[in-house]
Amino acid sequence: MSARESILDFMNKKAYKPISADELLKTFEIPKADTKAFVNLLDQMEKDGEIIQTRSKLYGVPNRMDLIVGYLQGHPRGYGFVIPEEQDLDDVFVSAENLNGAMHNDRVIVRVNKKTGGKRKEGEIIRILQRANVTIVGNFEKSKHFGFVVPDDKRISSDVFVPKEEFNGAKEGQKVIVSISRWPEKRRNPEGRIIAILGHIGDPGVDIEGIIHQLKLPQDFPADVIAESENIGDEIPASEIDRRRDLRQKVTFTIDGEDAKDFDDAVSIERVDKRTVRLGVHIADVTHYVTEGSALDKEARARATSIYLVDRVIPMLPYRLSNGICSLNPYEDRLTLSCEMEIDLETGKVMKYDILESVIRSNERLTYTKVKKMLVDKDSDLREQYKHVLSDLELMEELAWLLRKKRFERGSMDFNLPESKVKLDQDGKVADIIKVDRTIAEMMIEEFMIKTNEVVAEDMYWRQIPFIYRIHETPDQQKLNDFNEFIHNFGYHIKGINEIHPRQFQELLDKVEGTIEERLINTVMLRSMKQAKYSILPLGHFGLASEYYSHFTSPIRRYPDLQIHRIVKEVLRKGSLSRKRMDELDILVPEVADHSSIQERKAMEAERESVDLKKVEYMSNKVGLQFEGIVSGVTSFGFFVELKNSVEGLVRVSRMADDYYHFHEDKYALIGERTGKTYRLGDIVKVEVYRVNLDEREIDFVLV
Repeated sequence: MSARESILDFMNKKAYKPISADELLKTFEIPKADTKAFVNLLDQMEKDGEIIQTRSKLYGVPNRMDLIVGYLQGHPRGYGFVIPEEQDLDDVFVSAENLNGAMHNDRVIVRVNKKTGGKRKEGEIIRILQRANVTIVGNFEKSKHFGFVVPDDKRISSDVFVPKEEFNGAKEGQKVIVSISRWPEKRRNPEGRIIAILGHIGDPGVDIEGIIHQLKLPQDFPADVIAESENIGDEIPASEIDRRRDLRQKVTFTIDGEDAKDFDDAVSIERVDKRTVRLGVHIADVTHYVTEGSALDKEARARATSIYLVDRVIPMLPYRLSNGICSLNPYEDRLTLSCEMEIDLETGKVMKYDILESVIRSNERLTYTKVKKMLVDKDSDLREQYKHVLSDLELMEELAWLLRKKRFERGSMDFNLPESKVKLDQDGKVADIIKVDRTIAEMMIEEFMIKTNEVVAEDMYWRQIPFIYRIHETPDQQKLNDFNEFIHNFGYHIKGINEIHPRQFQELLDKVEGTIEERLINTVMLRSMKQAKYSILPLGHFGLASEYYSHFTSPIRRYPDLQIHRIVKEVLRKGSLSRKRMDELDILVPEVADHSSIQERKAMEAERESVDLKKVEYMSNKVGLQFEGIVSGVTSFGFFVELKNSVEGLVRVSRMADDYYHFHEDKYALIGERTGKTYRLGDIVKVEVYRVNLDEREIDFVLV
């Protein structure tokens, strides 16, 4: 046990009251020569928020002192919530006057107020451990003697004051980056200096640049990473091909979207006998080129994921790898890690499988649209053009429907929520927002990837190798109870809610399919679920009803997949791992899992923000037009309406003039005091676009 762990263990178990540094020195019998080092350790532990020093110079652990360490989640109205680092603790509400200079995303210590009544914990921030917003992106507004930067991130509720001498060439109406030189205090805004000008608001690409800098997303690759990628040869050495299983004669192809440029999975299929097929899923062997500890590897690990913004991709790997030598481009030899599975066509069970290092040569680059036209629309021209793979596609279709059927039978869930895609013109403006339909082509690839991820995860589990699993935990009991109470309003009920199985959720989804409340119940059910993440423990995937699950199939764009490939290849080559290597992985794997989960959430936020921003821009010239939509969210101040093109706007209570409306949280509804008129999640309404505010990224509707 380290000195740090020993101190925490002592304070949690034996020190019933805060204790001085001298008492700690005596307790741990620290020699005089080591006194300074020990006190320095206490200082560092205090900076990290592991221990607290009181005004009386006594040390204790936060949980013994009604203190919680966590991250502040700001709100545009000025208040915030502290999200505890300790997962079992509830969020703590902090009023604007009790923020004490803390800003959105700061790591803080909050003192919980014991006197607060009701369910919600309230508190006051007593210390800021780590500042998150050293720089802020926003719109610059100036007067004669000073200026302000209005943050793009509305969770930072204070404008940043900028003295005239710190404008550094910034002009009114430009999007800028401001560096904070003085942090906020009570009744005093933060102060800063302009360090970069991104461009004029409204210029093509400036809005997305703002998101990139606001979320501190990676951009250009460092010179050593580019140099390393350029030094990789195009040709695969004959010795490497000889070492692998040669699958180049097997009919193999990729199926992706029209605009995809990095192909990290290819598929093949063949009949073994009347009842059995052999499905091959072949994944780009990125680890052959990205070796552990290299500059490429360190950069990929830091990024953890590719980020797909509405007008660009921020890749995890340089384009030379992601779109070039790693991508499974047609008619080119490529190194792969393959999973070949013999599957029973009656039961859907994997009878046997083989995970192997391989080399393939993709015969075709197919698209979802073409596959759908061949299999569903029976397009004769396409069926003739691709007759050399048509029988394989038809066999894959049969297998995919079987795997899907068996997955749902075991309890896997399928949320019927529509997706949309923003299409831009040459100037980066929104040309259209289209609905994206999932066809047999997308479902086919989805089923094959799910099965591969399950097979690899279970194989590694039984080998007892340090590994990264993709987990989706059982929902919180309180959220389950709230959801059960909510669906009771529609005459539905989930039995045995205390020992829930995903099958019960899917049975409910089947019951509501085609009903008026289908969209509503799908949405509320999804909100009651936990977020999937990476873990070193095989805790299962609730949504897929999988006991063992991993991410193995996208190493070009996800670092956990790349790390998994590295582990799998070591096991394939050596049969087992040395104790030394197991110890190394025991340290490395948890770090990769945690960091990748954090980066994934950041990428999702960036992708969502870029799409939402463009949706607001799309509606900016539609004020006065009328649309039909569905109520997608209800609050005390109004309700949100989602249009058929997936754009969402707010109908404010203040503009509902026919009655006084009250929010009923248990019913997800606003109900009129006099008329009893009700607006709740899932209702169809007709609205008119009343106001569009690009700066605030807000769309206001009024009821027609």
